[in-house]
Amino acid sequence: MSGLTYKGSGVDITRAEDALSRIRERVARTKRPEVIGGIGAFGGLFKVAGTDTVLVATTDGVGTKLELARELDRHEVVGTDLVHHCVNDALAMGAEPLFFLDYFSCSKLDPEVFARVVGAMADACAAHGCALLGGETAEMPGMYREGAYDLAGFLVGSVARDQLLDPLQVGDGDALIGLPSSGLHTNGYTLARAVIDRAGLDLAAPLPELRGGTLGDALMRPHASYLGAVRTLRGVARVRSIAHLTGGGWEGNLPRALPPGLGARVHRDAWTVPPLFTLLGNAGAVPDAERWDTWNMGIGLVAVIAAEDARAALRALPDAIAIGHVETATGTTRVRFA
Repeated sequence: MSGLTYKGSGVDITRAEDALSRIRERVARTKRPEVIGGIGAFGGLFKVAGTDTVLVATTDGVGTKLELARELDRHEVVGTDLVHHCVNDALAMGAEPLFFLDYFSCSKLDPEVFARVVGAMADACAAHGCALLGGETAEMPGMYREGAYDLAGFLVGSVARDQLLDPLQVGDGDALIGLPSSGLHTNGYTLARAVIDRAGLDLAAPLPELRGGTLGDALMRPHASYLGAVRTLRGVARVRSIAHLTGGGWEGNLPRALPPGLGARVHRDAWTVPPLFTLLGNAGAVPDAERWDTWNMGIGLVAVIAAEDARAALRALPDAIAIGHVETATGTTRVRFA
């Protein structure tokens, strides 16, 4: 039996790269004087005229985790996920959340499901001091099968110009501090679902690999929010940049927090990969490299900080892990595993 891959399960991340390359120049022509930077960061930056404030805008969805939410009747989770994902992307730029907008689309609106999803968004926004400012609800008969729906979220945060996190601040030898994930978060579910289908895994059965927990529960843990942890970290360490490990895994995200010419040396034995990833990988015979290029493998966010601040960071955040350091990049791969 051949091993499953993200591409083989239907998601080819190179298609998105190709699609973006086709419109990059046209997007560049929309740039206003207030815009800082270009495409490719975790959020877009827009200066507020006459102040030192920069607005940070992020947008995302929750992918095919929606299918499991529907199957397992866990609709609240994806509402929480959407807010947490966007908050973390804004954090990667140094911003605190201000307000959130949502988009909910379906074939026929189920008011109960809608209230559970968007109500969870509202609760997550309230917990982060973020206003749920508005949204759009769309019924589109024929576009979705019965019971299915799609979500998107849009968050705006703010940060003082001199507090922006910028990969250009990163230097050779800076430390990499990892913060644990709560599971797959909102990425790589197409591959996970392909594994479940091929291996015939039972979502409801207690599994010894998961300490008696069910696969369904493990897959539906909410995407962790790192707002509190990052606030603490910035109070004790010089944070240069942050990578939120989402779609594309390690190689697809950690280099986004590094300047040209520098790479990351990551010690894989610095933490134990959670059993959920091992269970899925083994059940689908997923190649090792594919796992690290698709899933977060137990680390949801990586902060690049001054090396001399690493000890203080680990003291302040007991769950944080020293996972490696920044080094000169060699070759086309910018994340090297020790």
